[in-house]
Amino acid sequence: MIIKKALLTGRFFLYFAFYALIISVLCSTQLSFFLMAHTATPPMKAIILFDSKTSGGSTEKLIDSIGQKLAETGAYVEKAKCKTTGDYSFVKEFDVVIMGAPIYYLLVASELLGALLQSNLKSCLQGKKIALFLTCGSPELMANLLYLPQLKLNLIGSTIIAEKIFAPDQLSDQSVIAKYVDELNEAYKIKE
Repeated sequence: MIIKKALLTGRFFLYFAFYALIISVLCSTQLSFFLMAHTATPPMKAIILFDSKTSGGSTEKLIDSIGQKLAETGAYVEKAKCKTTGDYSFVKEFDVVIMGAPIYYLLVASELLGALLQSNLKSCLQGKKIALFLTCGSPELMANLLYLPQLKLNLIGSTIIAEKIFAPDQLSDQSVIAKYVDELNEAYKIKE
């Protein structure tokens, strides 16, 4: 009825142009949304596996800061405290595994190191991108020579994309934490 009346009054072309414009806008909007939805890279899924003797201590605060900084970049982040004989099958769901612990008496905290040696963690890390960090009061050179190898020897064949030794004065330094997260993100994108 509307079309017949529009034809009779000469407004057909005006209505046609209006509806054509609406249809073209809707189609182009849906098409651009479709392209954005299918070309955007999905956010990184990261898990922080850690060990610490104290709950809510400086290491856990550092972990929360790292997680927060990662989340601010769009990553999905979870954290889990290590147990020597735990089941780590859930690690397979994550793109990046961030592992960290403090140093106690010249050794990486026992639960994290124990999980690499006694559980299925090592096998679950196959094919995963891994980032490492340690907290210790030793000079960085000493920590790189003595402590990081304790983890790295158990990760031979794995892709380590970032590593950092955090000194006590760096544990709450947001610029140092942000730099570590930026390095991790950049390495993750390069090695995809």
